[in-house]
Amino acid sequence: MTENVQTWHQDRPIYRQLMEQIVARILDQTYREGELLPSIRQLANDFLVNPLTAARAYRELDEYTETRRGVGLVVKEGVRELLLRREQKRFLRDEWPKVRERIRALELDPADLLG
Repeated sequence: MTENVQTWHQDRPIYRQLMEQIVARILDQTYREGELLPSIRQLANDFLVNPLTAARAYRELDEYTETRRGVGLVVKEGVRELLLRREQKRFLRDEWPKVRERIRALELDPADLLG
């Protein structure tokens, strides 16, 4: 699938970046709770990575997934809410201060931001 072709950043391991893509797809519900995730081979083909890289990404995400014997890897129930809270905290801690400072520097009216 060409829609998944990524430009991988050299400063971080590809498996970590792939993990972020999987988490983003859980959050946007492309990968839904209780549903089957792509196989390692399919994930590797979709993102044009080595199957070992895809397997490592899945291994690192094992707290959010479960293996169903004879079926495959499934997103655990309740994981989206957990990931959503985690990402909200990360945003407020890491990204929001920069955004807020940029808003101040540009003298933007908060009312204009929500309009």
